[in-house]
Amino acid sequence: MSAHPKTPEIERPSIEDRLYANKYTDHEDSHLGVFEDETCLDCETYDCVSVCPANVWRNEGDEDGVPLIAYENCLECGSCRWACPYDNVIWENPPNGTGMTYRYG
Repeated sequence: MSAHPKTPEIERPSIEDRLYANKYTDHEDSHLGVFEDETCLDCETYDCVSVCPANVWRNEGDEDGVPLIAYENCLECGSCRWACPYDNVIWENPPNGTGMTYRYG
């Protein structure tokens, strides 16, 4: 007989379910963007897209090469700003009283 009893399997919520627990207060203007659209045309890796944990930045084949930005889903982690090798990401804090409110879950 083992010294440790078997612990019951606990169903854990998915990442998506945990993200939905957070609350976002919209401020109607995006706090994300790019400085120059032309710079995105030179990008081959789209690091801003690959590092975003909330799928805010999306490379969906836009004609101008700029990733689509769904700022309403932003977790305000700033990963996109640091990942861009061209330092082309505009990232500002949302105005006071708006933005992400985290909920432990």
